[in-house]
Amino acid sequence: MSRYPHPELHDLPEDLRTKILEVQEKAGFVPNVFLALARRPAEWRAFFAYHDALMVPESVGRESNLTKGDREMIVTTTSAANQCLYCVVAHGAILRIYEKKPLVADQVAVNYRKADITPRQRAMLDFAMKVCQHSDLVEDPDFTALHAHGFNDEDIWDIAAITAFFGLSNRMASFSGMSPNPEFYLMGRVPKQK
Repeated sequence: MSRYPHPELHDLPEDLRTKILEVQEKAGFVPNVFLALARRPAEWRAFFAYHDALMVPESVGRESNLTKGDREMIVTTTSAANQCLYCVVAHGAILRIYEKKPLVADQVAVNYRKADITPRQRAMLDFAMKVCQHSDLVEDPDFTALHAHGFNDEDIWDIAAITAFFGLSNRMASFSGMSPNPEFYLMGRVPKQK
């Protein structure tokens, strides 16, 4: 389905090939984003370095008050607003696993305001959506509202940075015709096959 052919794994630089094989070992498949972006190795490295710094902050020695589920909820919600099929399906699958709620990804993708989430998560997503759709309108009261839910300024940076980064990712996936792997559709919905 992709508008750009994926490179062959054996043709990739060693560092990309190693990382992709690690992901395959852990997930049981290679998410299409890894091969789709590998056609430009320097951009792949930059993309995944920033991805990991935001989504796995401990990988860069940084602490965060956002849970893995919070992060995936931000991605799923804002990717739905950006109409990115790949990211909604892929990150929705990861969200279902982290939150251990098979319905939550569908709920936040369709209308997070009616989803079975906490008031803290609702405030987080309200802010993420404002950054996603109207970042020019963010004001100090937006920070005050998040502080009331226990978020500090670094957490707020994380919410905004994740939203902005996945705005890029959404657009790359959409224009290139990136399709979600079939495996993503069932992850977190049915028991994992052993």
